[in-house]
Amino acid sequence: MAKLYWLDQIQSANRNQVGDKAFYLGLLGQRGYPVMPGVVVSDSIFREFLGTINWLEPLFADLPNSALYLDVDNARQLQAIAQQIRQAIQSTPLSADWLAQLFTATGGWQSPAVILRPSFALESRLESLSHRTTGLLASQVCWNQPDAIAQNLKRVWAELFRAKSLVYWQRSGVQLQQINLAVLVQPMETAIAAGDLYTHGTHLEIRATWGLGTALAKGEVTPDFYRVHQQTGTIQTQQLGSKALTYHVAAPPHSSSSAFSPPQFEDCLQPDWVEPSQQERSALTEPELEQLIHLAQRLSADLSPSLRLEWAISKRYPQGVASQTNISPVLYLTQASPQPLLSPPGGLRSPTPSAAVVLSMSALANWQVSGTSSLVVKGIGAASGQIFGKAWVVPDSIQSAVDVPVGAVWIASQMTPDWIFELKQAVGIVTEQGGMTSHGAIVARELGIPAVVGAANVTQLIQAGEMLFLDGDRGEVYRVEEEPTPPHATAPVEPSHLLAQTPFHPPQPLASPQLLEHHSSRTDFYSASKSSDLPSTQLMVNLSRVDLLQQTHDLPVDGVGLLRSEQLILDILDQQHPALWAQERPRELVDRLAEQIRQFAQAFLPRPVFYRSLDLRSHEFQSLLGHPTTPEPNPTLGLHGTFSYQVDPTLFDLELAALRQVQQSRFANVHLILPFVRTVEEFRFCYKRILNAELKQNPNFQVWIMAEVPSVLFLLPDYAQAGVQGISIGSNDLTQLLLGVDRDHALMSSAYDQRHPAVLRAIQHLIQTARQVGLPCSICGQAPSQYPELVELLVRWGISSISVSPDAVEQTHEAIARAERSLLLEAARQRLI
Repeated sequence: MAKLYWLDQIQSANRNQVGDKAFYLGLLGQRGYPVMPGVVVSDSIFREFLGTINWLEPLFADLPNSALYLDVDNARQLQAIAQQIRQAIQSTPLSADWLAQLFTATGGWQSPAVILRPSFALESRLESLSHRTTGLLASQVCWNQPDAIAQNLKRVWAELFRAKSLVYWQRSGVQLQQINLAVLVQPMETAIAAGDLYTHGTHLEIRATWGLGTALAKGEVTPDFYRVHQQTGTIQTQQLGSKALTYHVAAPPHSSSSAFSPPQFEDCLQPDWVEPSQQERSALTEPELEQLIHLAQRLSADLSPSLRLEWAISKRYPQGVASQTNISPVLYLTQASPQPLLSPPGGLRSPTPSAAVVLSMSALANWQVSGTSSLVVKGIGAASGQIFGKAWVVPDSIQSAVDVPVGAVWIASQMTPDWIFELKQAVGIVTEQGGMTSHGAIVARELGIPAVVGAANVTQLIQAGEMLFLDGDRGEVYRVEEEPTPPHATAPVEPSHLLAQTPFHPPQPLASPQLLEHHSSRTDFYSASKSSDLPSTQLMVNLSRVDLLQQTHDLPVDGVGLLRSEQLILDILDQQHPALWAQERPRELVDRLAEQIRQFAQAFLPRPVFYRSLDLRSHEFQSLLGHPTTPEPNPTLGLHGTFSYQVDPTLFDLELAALRQVQQSRFANVHLILPFVRTVEEFRFCYKRILNAELKQNPNFQVWIMAEVPSVLFLLPDYAQAGVQGISIGSNDLTQLLLGVDRDHALMSSAYDQRHPAVLRAIQHLIQTARQVGLPCSICGQAPSQYPELVELLVRWGISSISVSPDAVEQTHEAIARAERSLLLEAARQRLI
């Protein structure tokens, strides 16, 4: 019979019903450890709920017992299936019987908010795989109210059927009936400090930040770090982090007269800036640190020598631990789980080949790392995934004699665009400089390889040939003392297309033609709004490499919103600078570039492809033969963008000739975006050359500008009068120029905030001004990918299209659909009124 379980009543026999997360917390709570109280919605409730859904697609009728074989290499089909299942879950009512029991439990908690955490249990033969599911399903935070809890419970369940989750289980050889999914519901307490802790046999590693652990989980802060000898408790290393942002539980919702309010991570979680004086202090006091160390020592002896813990210090004792009259802060555990012995923390959530071996998923599921590992450096996780590989320290510049290894983790001071062509041979990147929007981070996300940036002194800390474990989600790099030698290893392969190395061909794809037709276009779903004033937002993709076309051209997108020329052209330069080509072989350069662009035009036909012309900055391409200048003191504000076209239009004219050649090949879907336009005069100069190149002989050819220099905020009507036909907001440069923050400076990463009120108001102003003057407005910067909660704001403001990296297409597709549904419902209510 389906039932609920309270943490303090869980027994060993209940493990499959409550999942590992709830099982271990319940076990520790019953042994006297400080654990927040909670109630578990069991796996049997989940399975009974799936059985009550009235499926429109007959193939889903027996979903709880289905193997759910999918063609995970068919992105359009996969997303259509995932979306239909999740929508069915969200629209089906829950059983009133056990809901009443759940609300009785949560109603007794004093906290205004609750957190709902997924809790897995897998079959015994797959048990080691459950250590690698961290982060696969997202937790949900909501108000402690019945309707909110019911809705967010279904959201957690629906997470199991996200495309990324389906791909993971399919490639892991795990069938749906082998997964036990429970949901742990706990009160959400405002915290003074929070963090995580890992035990590694000989030492502990502790990270701490102010407030709830949200900022740490999202990578928005650099936490305090402690390395502690496990037996003696002696602090071996202590580093003060950069903790400028904190989260706390907000006051319950109430009406506000403010015309503009910045978005929140969740409705009931409120971000705040930390006072400068508080930033200079450690989040943990000495007594709190000692208590945490002592707690970890006890747990290591009691539960396992290798543990991953999450903890928080509350402003009051949680219920069931001590008297509520005692308001002294208390340390409590929010998560505790044993880890595979001597395995780097976080687990292998996205297995990829190492420099020595490629692992099959079956071998990976049964493999535990032998040897020891130690944290070398902590940076910013810029591209998700985890990988083992041997280190290769990148030289300062490319030379023809450099032998670039295949399948290595690249260690570099910074990653300039001239390395991008070689980067497809890497399995991971670690750089001392750079941020989430640096060239290396952007291309790593596009290639699907993990990356860590802002890793201080990494080129001195790591030697070439050392075996590393790179965690791109947590921003951590570990040295592995003994090279992993898993069973059933296969021969090394090229790492360029890691996710497509072993394509899966199911016997029967689980989708009907009617299902695919129904979900192939979000625009058709919202066709009822086309005749109204409500926005219909297009979803585009950012690309730069031809070798990724096979993986991306079938994505459910409306076209290419940004085709980056800087990376695109590197594939055809033969290690020679574009300026040298322009002098010695201009005709050949035009032909080669036209062929590159033509492949994108053909792959996405009839959807538009927006090609952004070259924006060469002086510190880039330095190692290419024929580099014409020395680096400038401040390249961002130096000679680049359309101003450089005025100084020397040679390269720009060759790009225009290449675009004209594409047009003459019968491809009329390619358009032009001009980069880093500072003045209307610069645009007029470029527009004359566009006319001279006869590109406007195609009446549909559009000329847009990047809106990334703040002057465009005041000059947009003037640009429209001069002939601009659309704008694409480059939130990366716009943010750094508005806030005066170097986006590639690792120590300033906390100040580089694309959600800053000044940035959001600038974006809102650009969107609304563009609508007033009749221009389409897109956004192609990192903001919507990094912060999906911004998508609803962009849609509400009237953005024409949102262009994101391939890995963010699914979440952005869903966010746009939710925002448009919300606007339609609001419009319907207004009509009824």
